[in-house]
Amino acid sequence: MKHYSFKDQFTFIIPSLIGVFFFMMPIRTDEGFTIPIAVMANWVQDKLANQLSLIMMLIIIVTAVVTVLFRIRGRDAFSHTPFLQNLFHVSIFWTCTRVLAAIFAVMVYFQLGPEAIYGENTGQLLLDGLLHTLFAVFLFAGLLLPLLMDFGLLEFFGTLMTKIMRPLFRLPGRSSIDSLASWVGDGTIGVLLTSKQYEEGFYTKREAVVIGTTFSVVSITFTIVVISEVGLGHLFVPFYFTVITSGIIAALIMPRIPPLSRIENTYFHGSAKEEESIPNTENVFTFGYKKALERAKGVKNGSSIIKSSVQNVLDMWMGVAPVVMSFGLIALILAEYTPLFQILGLPFVPLLELMQVPNAKEASETVLIGFADMFLPAIIGASIEAEITRFIIAALSVTQLIYMSEVGGVLLGSKVPVTFKDLLVIFLLRTIITLPIITLIAHIIF
Repeated sequence: MKHYSFKDQFTFIIPSLIGVFFFMMPIRTDEGFTIPIAVMANWVQDKLANQLSLIMMLIIIVTAVVTVLFRIRGRDAFSHTPFLQNLFHVSIFWTCTRVLAAIFAVMVYFQLGPEAIYGENTGQLLLDGLLHTLFAVFLFAGLLLPLLMDFGLLEFFGTLMTKIMRPLFRLPGRSSIDSLASWVGDGTIGVLLTSKQYEEGFYTKREAVVIGTTFSVVSITFTIVVISEVGLGHLFVPFYFTVITSGIIAALIMPRIPPLSRIENTYFHGSAKEEESIPNTENVFTFGYKKALERAKGVKNGSSIIKSSVQNVLDMWMGVAPVVMSFGLIALILAEYTPLFQILGLPFVPLLELMQVPNAKEASETVLIGFADMFLPAIIGASIEAEITRFIIAALSVTQLIYMSEVGGVLLGSKVPVTFKDLLVIFLLRTIITLPIITLIAHIIF
């Protein structure tokens, strides 16, 4: 350690500790435990409550207009600004998605067209609810992500966790930080952290998709909301044990079966940023510490960090919000105004009856509707009489992970190389894997 100065160690330790505090330190509030970044996000939402719908509509409109202009001018016209080029010069499909999102946002904000678009449980749920949250979370997550990513914390934990994450989940050790950020904070934070790590060459395509779809877990805070919605708040401890157990089993299985197992192990820029192998002559802790100090030593100045932070925020706002607005709204309209999800749930009736789940017909209607929004199963299932059935519905909705109104939309809007079809298949597989486990535990509890 002799060739590392006190400044190098200070540069690693202090920003990393600040990052851990903001993203992972549980603090108690009137509403329960949360993390500082969520507290700041809630504060911004409260202060800008009356303006955020307008702000998000304008962001989505500007994104669509600039994307169309970039499409008309061509990619080479903006080669001198690679950040803007990557953000706005997208494929025809994503250009159309952004234009559709802008049309939807205007219709919802001004309540134009059919009520199905701007209704309380469809457009308003997104523009006046979820997008408020994403604006505030992305603002602080984008500005503060460099504290986790640029000062050595991921290198340090990546080395320590390699011997656990590699054999169990076939993932780099640093993915443990993504998982922890999701678990304590929010699934979207984990997706954003994963996307940035993939862009920088720390994850392969397969690893990025596995982490984004398997470890972007629901926060502790939200699980409390879900179990309370079905009237079983007093069973939170066994409920969370059920969620963790089924989630870990799914995480062990999913990376080993298609479609995740078939994704290429290639990097964003063609080659890995670094190798995680630990020399035989090195102690795991000291080697990880050295790697962290090496990363911290490479931090040149504060202006580059600030520039990166601002770009993170713009990338999140303009890359993700239109996807959530378009795909999320279509999914919610299908869930609210068509019997699609009830029909799709019918094949689960015999399975639920076989597993002796009471009210199997009513429960089947909630099994797949979580693909539209994770809170919908709890809302629909709250009226079911049997407590064990409500327990199973709540636990399943949390462990399915992929829902288009948030994590699914964020994944599609990120750089993580996953398609809508992939997300649908992964959602179904997670459902099939976790439902029997949850049901078995539920029968033991009840």
